[in-house]
Amino acid sequence: MSTGLYLYALTRGLSPALLEGRTGVAGAPLRLIENEGLAAVVSEVDLEEFGEDGLKRNLEDLAWLEAVATAHDRVTREVAERAPAAPVRLATVFLSDASVRESLARWHDRAERTLDRIEGRGEWSVKVYSDPSTRGAASSEEPADDPGMGAGRAYLLKRRAATQRKEAAAQEDAETAEQIHAAVEKLAVAGRRLAPQDRRLTGHVGEMILNGTYLVDRDDVAAFKAEVDRLADLHDHLRIELAGPWPPYSFASLETS
Repeated sequence: MSTGLYLYALTRGLSPALLEGRTGVAGAPLRLIENEGLAAVVSEVDLEEFGEDGLKRNLEDLAWLEAVATAHDRVTREVAERAPAAPVRLATVFLSDASVRESLARWHDRAERTLDRIEGRGEWSVKVYSDPSTRGAASSEEPADDPGMGAGRAYLLKRRAATQRKEAAAQEDAETAEQIHAAVEKLAVAGRRLAPQDRRLTGHVGEMILNGTYLVDRDDVAAFKAEVDRLADLHDHLRIELAGPWPPYSFASLETS
């Protein structure tokens, strides 16, 4: 069997002993390849499966892709619990230790900057949902019926009023989402607003008005959580969900071209 090296993440300061007994894709043992203070977390893979031709075929197989992505994520999380870790692109494969070391040398400065940025920090998610049913009676008020008004005109007025209420609510939600994002971002090293998730995919109730992710220093986590709680109490017509910490994928991307 011809084998290659699957690369999961770049790290530094990680003892090889911490990888003993740990496995990656297809249950292969993990190991480190080091160069100039950086280390690559790798495991061996079959090039029939992970070579150029094999990847073209297998990346169309959703079950295969899910299994590889799950292993990739698990390994990166395990490393990130023990040292700063910058994940690399899924299915990044090398032919030898020497080729990995050559790439570590080429990526060195970018990788060091990335690891400096994320060390001692985790990624937290703040999602905010707006549910029209929680806005109270005032938001559902409609123009009173006028006995002297024709049914058609009355219908059009109600439609227009409903449209105006919807637009006003959307504007209010957009402004509130920006305020919440700004408030929690002040307690983070960095923050990003991501595209709202489709409820058909997640099954969430209401309209997602904020899908934010934040890089938070471990020493600031308590204050960050307290601010999210304060905002949830302040905006009781909204639902705010906090999740984390995770390896800082959103802030640790390393272009490895």
